[in-house]
Amino acid sequence: MSSKRSIFQEVSEPEAKPQTATTGMIDRGRGGARKAIRAWLFVLFALVVAMIVVGGLTRLTDSGLSITEWRPVTGAIPPMNEVEWQQEFDKYKQIDQWQIHNQWMELADFKSIYWWEWGHRQLGRVIGLVWAVGFFGFLLARKIPTGWTGRLILPGALGGAQGAIGWWMVSSGVTQGEGMTSVASYRLATHLGLAFVILGLIAWYGFLLGRQERDLMQARRAKEAKIFGLSTGLLHFAFLQILLGALVAGIDAGRSYTDWPLMGGQVIPPNPLMIEPIWKNFFENPGLVQFVHRICGYLLLGFGVVVWLRGRASAHGATRFAFNAVFAGLIVQIALGVITVLYAAPWQAAILHQLMAVVLWVLILRARFLASYPIATSIKDH
Repeated sequence: MSSKRSIFQEVSEPEAKPQTATTGMIDRGRGGARKAIRAWLFVLFALVVAMIVVGGLTRLTDSGLSITEWRPVTGAIPPMNEVEWQQEFDKYKQIDQWQIHNQWMELADFKSIYWWEWGHRQLGRVIGLVWAVGFFGFLLARKIPTGWTGRLILPGALGGAQGAIGWWMVSSGVTQGEGMTSVASYRLATHLGLAFVILGLIAWYGFLLGRQERDLMQARRAKEAKIFGLSTGLLHFAFLQILLGALVAGIDAGRSYTDWPLMGGQVIPPNPLMIEPIWKNFFENPGLVQFVHRICGYLLLGFGVVVWLRGRASAHGATRFAFNAVFAGLIVQIALGVITVLYAAPWQAAILHQLMAVVLWVLILRARFLASYPIATSIKDH
Protein backbone atom coordinates (compact mmCIF):
# COMPACT_ATOMS: atom_id res chain seq x y z
CA MET A 1 0.00 0.00 0.00
CA SER A 2 1.50 3.32 -1.11
CA SER A 3 1.90 6.22 1.32
CA LYS A 4 -0.30 9.30 1.04
CA ARG A 5 0.92 12.10 -1.26
CA SER A 6 1.22 15.69 -0.18
CA ILE A 7 -1.42 17.97 -1.75
CA PHE A 8 1.45 20.13 -2.99
CA GLN A 9 3.22 17.26 -4.76
CA GLU A 10 2.96 17.22 -8.51
CA VAL A 11 1.28 14.14 -9.94
CA SER A 12 4.21 13.61 -12.30
CA GLU A 13 6.81 13.93 -9.52
CA PRO A 14 8.25 10.54 -8.47
CA GLU A 15 7.58 9.44 -4.93
CA ALA A 16 10.54 10.09 -2.60
CA LYS A 17 12.17 7.00 -1.17
CA PRO A 18 12.51 6.84 2.60
CA GLN A 19 16.07 7.45 3.84
CA THR A 20 17.78 4.85 5.97
CA ALA A 21 20.14 5.73 8.80
CA THR A 22 23.83 5.20 8.13
CA THR A 23 25.63 3.25 10.82
CA GLY A 24 29.23 2.37 11.56
CA MET A 25 30.65 5.77 10.58
CA ILE A 26 33.19 5.66 13.42
CA ASP A 27 34.70 2.41 12.14
CA ARG A 28 34.44 3.25 8.42
CA GLY A 29 37.94 3.73 7.03
CA ARG A 30 39.49 2.86 10.40
CA GLY A 31 38.91 -0.86 10.75
CA GLY A 32 41.73 -2.33 8.71
CA ALA A 33 42.44 -6.00 9.32
CA ARG A 34 41.78 -5.89 13.06
CA LYS A 35 41.21 -9.63 13.47
CA ALA A 36 44.24 -10.60 11.42
CA ILE A 37 46.49 -8.11 13.21
CA ARG A 38 45.20 -9.36 16.56
CA ALA A 39 46.01 -12.95 15.58
CA TRP A 40 49.52 -11.87 14.55
CA LEU A 41 49.96 -10.10 17.90
CA PHE A 42 48.87 -13.24 19.73
CA VAL A 43 51.57 -15.20 17.89
CA LEU A 44 54.11 -12.59 18.99
CA PHE A 45 52.72 -12.78 22.52
CA ALA A 46 53.19 -16.56 22.65
CA LEU A 47 56.73 -16.22 21.29
CA VAL A 48 57.67 -13.60 23.91
CA VAL A 49 56.31 -15.84 26.68
CA ALA A 50 58.40 -18.69 25.28
CA MET A 51 61.39 -16.33 25.19
CA ILE A 52 60.95 -15.50 28.88
CA VAL A 53 60.72 -19.20 29.80
CA VAL A 54 63.73 -20.19 27.67
CA GLY A 55 65.66 -17.24 29.09
CA GLY A 56 64.86 -18.43 32.60
CA LEU A 57 65.99 -21.96 31.81
CA THR A 58 69.15 -20.61 30.21
CA ARG A 59 69.95 -18.82 33.44
CA LEU A 60 69.01 -21.79 35.65
CA THR A 61 71.34 -24.07 33.66
CA ASP A 62 74.18 -21.49 33.81
CA SER A 63 74.27 -21.46 30.02
CA GLY A 64 74.10 -17.73 29.37
CA LEU A 65 77.83 -17.11 29.00
CA SER A 66 78.58 -20.06 26.70
CA ILE A 67 78.55 -17.82 23.59
CA THR A 68 81.13 -15.12 24.17
CA GLU A 69 80.46 -12.96 21.11
CA TRP A 70 77.53 -10.99 19.76
CA ARG A 71 77.00 -11.73 16.09
CA PRO A 72 73.39 -10.73 15.27
CA VAL A 73 73.51 -12.19 11.73
CA THR A 74 76.27 -14.80 11.44
CA GLY A 75 75.57 -16.05 14.99
CA ALA A 76 72.39 -17.66 13.71
CA ILE A 77 74.54 -20.50 12.30
CA PRO A 78 75.81 -22.84 15.04
CA PRO A 79 79.13 -24.75 14.82
CA MET A 80 78.85 -27.26 11.97
CA ASN A 81 81.81 -29.56 12.67
CA GLU A 82 84.14 -30.61 15.46
CA VAL A 83 86.74 -28.00 14.54
CA GLU A 84 84.22 -25.18 14.89
CA TRP A 85 82.90 -26.67 18.13
CA GLN A 86 86.41 -26.74 19.56
CA GLN A 87 86.97 -23.12 18.52
CA GLU A 88 83.83 -22.05 20.41
CA PHE A 89 84.88 -24.09 23.43
CA ASP A 90 88.34 -22.49 23.40
CA LYS A 91 86.73 -19.03 23.47
CA TYR A 92 84.64 -20.06 26.46
CA LYS A 93 87.74 -21.34 28.26
CA GLN A 94 89.15 -17.81 28.26
CA ILE A 95 86.46 -16.32 30.49
CA ASP A 96 86.27 -16.34 34.28
CA GLN A 97 83.25 -18.61 34.52
CA TRP A 98 85.18 -21.52 33.03
CA GLN A 99 88.40 -20.65 34.87
CA ILE A 100 86.70 -20.51 38.28
CA HIS A 101 83.76 -22.93 38.10
CA ASN A 102 83.76 -25.08 34.99
CA GLN A 103 87.26 -26.42 34.36
CA TRP A 104 85.77 -29.89 34.76
CA MET A 105 83.85 -29.46 31.49
CA GLU A 106 84.55 -31.53 28.42
CA LEU A 107 83.40 -30.60 24.93
CA ALA A 108 80.17 -32.60 25.31
CA ASP A 109 79.32 -30.68 28.48
CA PHE A 110 79.98 -27.40 26.74
CA LYS A 111 77.67 -28.33 23.87
CA SER A 112 74.76 -28.81 26.26
CA ILE A 113 75.01 -25.26 27.65
CA TYR A 114 75.81 -23.79 24.23
CA TRP A 115 72.55 -25.07 22.75
CA TRP A 116 70.52 -23.37 25.50
CA GLU A 117 72.07 -19.97 24.82
CA TRP A 118 71.97 -20.45 21.05
CA GLY A 119 68.29 -21.40 21.25
CA HIS A 120 67.54 -18.33 23.35
CA ARG A 121 69.21 -16.02 20.83
CA GLN A 122 67.66 -17.85 17.89
CA LEU A 123 64.19 -17.42 19.36
CA GLY A 124 64.88 -13.70 19.58
CA ARG A 125 65.69 -13.67 15.87
CA VAL A 126 62.45 -15.55 15.11
CA ILE A 127 60.44 -12.98 17.07
CA GLY A 128 62.09 -10.17 15.12
CA LEU A 129 61.33 -11.92 11.83
CA VAL A 130 57.68 -12.58 12.73
CA TRP A 131 57.25 -8.95 13.71
CA ALA A 132 58.89 -7.63 10.53
CA VAL A 133 56.97 -9.92 8.16
CA GLY A 134 53.67 -9.14 9.84
CA PHE A 135 54.14 -5.40 10.17
CA PHE A 136 55.46 -4.73 6.68
CA GLY A 137 52.96 -7.15 5.19
CA PHE A 138 50.01 -5.30 6.74
CA LEU A 139 51.61 -1.95 5.90
CA LEU A 140 52.10 -2.76 2.21
CA ALA A 141 48.58 -4.19 2.00
CA ARG A 142 47.25 -1.01 3.63
CA LYS A 143 45.41 -3.07 6.21
CA ILE A 144 46.64 -1.29 9.34
CA PRO A 145 43.78 0.57 11.10
CA THR A 146 43.98 4.35 11.26
CA GLY A 147 46.26 5.48 14.06
CA TRP A 148 47.85 2.06 14.58
CA THR A 149 51.02 2.28 12.47
CA GLY A 150 53.09 3.93 15.20
CA ARG A 151 51.70 1.60 17.82
CA LEU A 152 52.69 -1.49 15.88
CA ILE A 153 56.19 -0.17 15.22
CA LEU A 154 56.83 0.12 18.96
CA PRO A 155 57.08 -3.63 19.79
CA GLY A 156 59.57 -4.07 16.96
CA ALA A 157 61.68 -1.13 18.11
CA LEU A 158 61.66 -2.37 21.69
CA GLY A 159 62.52 -5.87 20.47
CA GLY A 160 65.58 -4.49 18.69
CA ALA A 161 66.61 -2.66 21.85
CA GLN A 162 66.09 -5.88 23.79
CA GLY A 163 68.66 -7.67 21.65
CA ALA A 164 71.25 -4.97 22.38
CA ILE A 165 70.40 -5.02 26.09
CA GLY A 166 70.75 -8.81 26.05
CA TRP A 167 74.32 -8.50 24.85
CA TRP A 168 74.98 -5.66 27.33
CA MET A 169 73.85 -8.11 30.02
CA VAL A 170 75.95 -11.04 28.74
CA SER A 171 79.05 -8.88 28.28
CA SER A 172 79.07 -8.12 32.02
CA GLY A 173 79.86 -11.79 32.64
CA VAL A 174 82.21 -12.41 29.70
CA THR A 175 85.28 -11.23 31.58
CA GLN A 176 88.88 -12.31 32.03
CA GLY A 177 90.67 -11.89 35.35
CA GLU A 178 87.85 -9.95 37.02
CA GLY A 179 86.32 -12.85 38.94
CA MET A 180 82.87 -12.51 37.32
CA THR A 181 81.15 -15.89 36.94
CA SER A 182 77.67 -14.63 36.04
CA VAL A 183 76.00 -11.59 34.53
CA ALA A 184 75.38 -8.42 36.57
CA SER A 185 72.06 -8.82 38.36
CA TYR A 186 70.86 -5.28 37.64
CA ARG A 187 71.45 -5.87 33.91
CA LEU A 188 69.47 -9.10 34.15
CA ALA A 189 66.65 -7.14 35.82
CA THR A 190 66.73 -4.58 32.99
CA HIS A 191 66.58 -7.34 30.38
CA LEU A 192 63.67 -9.14 32.06
CA GLY A 193 61.85 -5.89 32.81
CA LEU A 194 61.89 -4.86 29.15
CA ALA A 195 60.56 -8.31 28.18
CA PHE A 196 57.56 -7.73 30.46
CA VAL A 197 57.04 -4.24 29.01
CA ILE A 198 56.95 -5.70 25.48
CA LEU A 199 54.62 -8.47 26.63
CA GLY A 200 52.28 -6.00 28.32
CA LEU A 201 52.23 -3.75 25.27
CA ILE A 202 51.28 -6.61 22.97
CA ALA A 203 48.57 -7.81 25.36
CA TRP A 204 47.08 -4.31 25.65
CA TYR A 205 46.98 -3.95 21.87
CA GLY A 206 45.29 -7.33 21.65
CA PHE A 207 42.62 -6.21 24.12
CA LEU A 208 41.99 -3.02 22.12
CA LEU A 209 41.78 -4.78 18.77
CA GLY A 210 39.32 -7.29 20.19
CA ARG A 211 36.61 -4.62 20.21
CA GLN A 212 35.43 -2.13 17.61
CA GLU A 213 36.24 1.58 17.86
CA ARG A 214 32.62 2.56 18.46
CA ASP A 215 32.39 0.01 21.27
CA LEU A 216 35.55 1.36 22.89
CA MET A 217 34.33 4.95 22.65
CA GLN A 218 31.03 4.07 24.29
CA ALA A 219 32.71 1.97 26.97
CA ARG A 220 35.16 4.78 27.78
CA ARG A 221 32.27 6.91 28.98
CA ALA A 222 31.58 4.30 31.68
CA LYS A 223 35.24 4.15 32.82
CA GLU A 224 35.58 3.32 36.51
CA ALA A 225 38.36 5.77 37.31
CA LYS A 226 39.01 4.72 40.91
CA ILE A 227 39.37 1.04 40.04
CA PHE A 228 41.47 1.93 37.01
CA GLY A 229 43.83 3.99 39.17
CA LEU A 230 44.18 1.24 41.76
CA SER A 231 44.84 -1.42 39.12
CA THR A 232 47.46 0.86 37.55
CA GLY A 233 49.17 1.08 40.93
CA LEU A 234 49.01 -2.69 41.30
CA LEU A 235 50.53 -3.09 37.83
CA HIS A 236 53.47 -0.87 38.76
CA PHE A 237 53.90 -2.62 42.11
CA ALA A 238 53.92 -6.04 40.40
CA PHE A 239 56.51 -4.75 37.92
CA LEU A 240 58.75 -3.69 40.80
CA GLN A 241 58.42 -7.17 42.32
CA ILE A 242 59.35 -8.73 38.97
CA LEU A 243 62.53 -6.64 38.88
CA LEU A 244 63.36 -7.64 42.46
CA GLY A 245 62.81 -11.27 41.48
CA ALA A 246 65.35 -10.81 38.70
CA LEU A 247 67.87 -9.48 41.24
CA VAL A 248 67.24 -12.58 43.37
CA ALA A 249 67.76 -14.84 40.35
CA GLY A 250 70.86 -13.00 39.19
CA ILE A 251 72.85 -13.86 42.33
CA ASP A 252 71.02 -17.12 43.24
CA ALA A 253 69.72 -15.41 46.38
CA GLY A 254 66.74 -17.77 46.43
CA ARG A 255 69.05 -20.50 47.74
CA SER A 256 70.65 -18.40 50.48
CA TYR A 257 67.91 -18.91 53.11
CA THR A 258 65.50 -21.80 52.81
CA ASP A 259 63.37 -21.29 55.93
CA TRP A 260 60.10 -19.38 56.04
CA PRO A 261 58.69 -17.07 57.35
CA LEU A 262 61.99 -16.38 59.16
CA MET A 263 65.40 -16.14 57.53
CA GLY A 264 68.12 -18.00 59.35
CA GLY A 265 65.86 -18.09 62.37
CA GLN A 266 65.56 -14.29 62.36
CA VAL A 267 63.15 -11.70 60.99
CA ILE A 268 66.03 -9.85 59.30
CA PRO A 269 68.82 -12.07 57.95
CA PRO A 270 72.26 -11.88 59.58
CA ASN A 271 74.75 -9.28 58.31
CA PRO A 272 72.37 -7.47 55.94
CA LEU A 273 74.84 -4.59 55.35
CA MET A 274 78.17 -6.40 55.32
CA ILE A 275 79.27 -5.17 51.87
CA GLU A 276 80.91 -1.78 51.37
CA PRO A 277 79.64 0.61 50.11
CA ILE A 278 76.25 -0.01 51.74
CA TRP A 279 74.18 0.43 48.56
CA LYS A 280 75.82 -2.63 47.01
CA ASN A 281 74.08 -4.84 49.57
CA PHE A 282 70.75 -4.21 47.82
CA PHE A 283 72.17 -5.76 44.64
CA GLU A 284 74.86 -8.22 45.80
CA ASN A 285 74.04 -9.39 49.34
CA PRO A 286 71.97 -12.58 48.86
CA GLY A 287 70.31 -12.38 52.28
CA LEU A 288 69.24 -8.75 51.94
CA VAL A 289 68.13 -9.14 48.31
CA GLN A 290 65.92 -12.11 49.23
CA PHE A 291 64.59 -10.24 52.29
CA VAL A 292 63.58 -7.22 50.19
CA HIS A 293 61.88 -9.52 47.67
CA ARG A 294 59.93 -11.21 50.47
CA ILE A 295 58.82 -7.94 52.09
CA CYS A 296 57.75 -6.54 48.72
CA GLY A 297 55.73 -9.73 48.16
CA TYR A 298 53.89 -9.26 51.46
CA LEU A 299 53.16 -5.62 50.66
CA LEU A 300 52.01 -6.56 47.17
CA LEU A 301 49.61 -9.10 48.65
CA GLY A 302 48.21 -6.50 51.06
CA PHE A 303 47.70 -3.93 48.33
CA GLY A 304 46.27 -6.65 46.09
CA VAL A 305 43.56 -7.34 48.68
CA VAL A 306 42.61 -3.64 48.69
CA VAL A 307 42.41 -3.55 44.89
CA TRP A 308 40.45 -6.81 44.80
CA LEU A 309 37.86 -5.56 47.30
CA ARG A 310 37.42 -2.38 45.28
CA GLY A 311 37.23 -4.33 42.02
CA ARG A 312 34.52 -6.58 43.46
CA ALA A 313 32.36 -3.47 43.85
CA SER A 314 32.38 -2.82 40.09
CA ALA A 315 29.01 -2.45 38.41
CA HIS A 316 30.12 -4.76 35.61
CA GLY A 317 30.25 -8.54 35.88
CA ALA A 318 33.23 -9.00 33.54
CA THR A 319 35.26 -6.49 35.54
CA ARG A 320 34.43 -8.19 38.84
CA PHE A 321 35.46 -11.55 37.40
CA ALA A 322 38.74 -10.06 36.14
CA PHE A 323 39.66 -8.76 39.59
CA ASN A 324 38.73 -12.10 41.17
CA ALA A 325 41.13 -13.73 38.73
CA VAL A 326 43.87 -11.25 39.69
CA PHE A 327 43.47 -12.07 43.37
CA ALA A 328 43.50 -15.83 42.70
CA GLY A 329 46.64 -15.44 40.58
CA LEU A 330 48.30 -13.40 43.31
CA ILE A 331 47.61 -16.10 45.93
CA VAL A 332 49.03 -18.81 43.65
CA GLN A 333 52.13 -16.74 42.95
CA ILE A 334 52.81 -16.10 46.65
CA ALA A 335 52.43 -19.83 47.35
CA LEU A 336 54.84 -20.69 44.53
CA GLY A 337 57.33 -18.18 45.91
CA VAL A 338 57.25 -19.82 49.34
CA ILE A 339 57.62 -23.30 47.82
CA THR A 340 60.58 -22.13 45.71
CA VAL A 341 62.33 -20.84 48.85
CA LEU A 342 61.60 -23.91 50.99
CA TYR A 343 63.02 -26.28 48.37
CA ALA A 344 66.10 -24.09 47.64
CA ALA A 345 64.87 -22.95 44.21
CA PRO A 346 64.90 -26.15 42.13
CA TRP A 347 64.63 -25.30 38.46
CA GLN A 348 61.11 -26.74 38.16
CA ALA A 349 59.73 -24.52 40.94
CA ALA A 350 61.76 -21.49 39.85
CA ILE A 351 60.58 -21.58 36.24
CA LEU A 352 56.97 -22.16 37.31
CA HIS A 353 57.25 -19.15 39.62
CA GLN A 354 58.54 -17.06 36.70
CA LEU A 355 55.81 -18.30 34.36
CA MET A 356 53.16 -17.48 36.96
CA ALA A 357 54.54 -13.94 37.07
CA VAL A 358 53.66 -13.70 33.37
CA VAL A 359 50.13 -14.96 34.04
CA LEU A 360 49.61 -12.53 36.92
CA TRP A 361 50.99 -9.65 34.83
CA VAL A 362 48.47 -10.30 32.06
CA LEU A 363 45.61 -10.78 34.53
CA ILE A 364 46.32 -7.37 36.06
CA LEU A 365 46.48 -5.81 32.60
CA ARG A 366 43.15 -7.40 31.70
CA ALA A 367 41.47 -6.13 34.86
CA ARG A 368 42.89 -2.66 34.27
CA PHE A 369 41.64 -2.70 30.68
CA LEU A 370 38.12 -3.64 31.75
CA ALA A 371 38.12 -0.89 34.37
CA SER A 372 38.90 1.56 31.58
CA TYR A 373 36.66 -0.03 28.93
CA PRO A 374 33.95 -1.91 30.86
CA ILE A 375 31.68 -4.36 29.06
CA ALA A 376 28.11 -3.21 29.60
CA THR A 377 25.72 -5.73 31.12
CA SER A 378 21.95 -5.57 31.24
CA ILE A 379 19.93 -5.77 34.46
CA LYS A 380 18.93 -9.37 33.75
CA ASP A 381 22.64 -10.34 33.67
CA HIS A 382 23.04 -9.46 37.35
